[in-house]
Amino acid sequence: MSFLHRHRGLVPYLLLAPGLAWLALFFVVPLGFLGHQSLEEQNPVDFSYTFTWAWHNYSDAISTYHPQLIRSFEYAGIATVVALLISYPLVYWIAFRGGRWKNLLLLFIIGPFFVTYLIRTLAWQTILADQGPVVHFLRDVHLINVIGDNDRLLATPTAVVAGITYNYLPFMALPLYVSLEQIDHRLIEAAQDLYANAGTAFLRVTLPLSLPGVFAGTLLTFIPASGDFINAQLLGTTRTFMIGNVIQSRFLELTDYPVAATLSFILMAIILLMVLVYSRVLGTERLTG
Repeated sequence: MSFLHRHRGLVPYLLLAPGLAWLALFFVVPLGFLGHQSLEEQNPVDFSYTFTWAWHNYSDAISTYHPQLIRSFEYAGIATVVALLISYPLVYWIAFRGGRWKNLLLLFIIGPFFVTYLIRTLAWQTILADQGPVVHFLRDVHLINVIGDNDRLLATPTAVVAGITYNYLPFMALPLYVSLEQIDHRLIEAAQDLYANAGTAFLRVTLPLSLPGVFAGTLLTFIPASGDFINAQLLGTTRTFMIGNVIQSRFLELTDYPVAATLSFILMAIILLMVLVYSRVLGTERLTG
């Protein structure tokens, strides 16, 4: 105890040390190893790998797999927007009208997480099956060819986006709920006392105060959705494969580690750039302040 009393300035660093050691061991070191692999070249004779500072791996990967990259961000963006449109009114009602049922309603949102990701995605194969009730209903109302392809939903981009949206919906809903739950209802009442109708009070008070939840929810949904490959693998076809499918195939099936590592770094770099731009546009300092 005497040592800690004499060196109180070291206490925060000692508390941070376990977490920093964990990050260094399981994030920084693997990331450095991955970066080393991305600059290697494969010997076509014995399939060995040699470090050659092969920067051309990056330009080659982008030129070859840019359709999958674009498709990944397209699907993730659509899924994020749809999840936001579904989650916001849902958690708004829970936060302001849920009453004593709030915890139970939130349990319904996170309930699917008690089932493994793979099983949840496989369930969508049954839901969107060609002879399933969803497809039958869409055929009856003549919408199947609007959102599907060739009179079916399974193995289409719609199925992939639906699976991504469903699997990542709680990541959007929970941060939104936290932001809405923390809003002081007296501020809304004050806006109404100043002759603001319900719509104006929502746009001028509720929505701005809930933007931190929107920011957190969109990031927590978009980032993992961009690298997802399970939904495209099980609910789509090779025409709907995302960059995660390419990385998975290169790592585990073709053992082309340099290309897989290169694509992983490209994906991380693009996501980081997009997050920085998004945070600058939305103004995270203003939100958190």
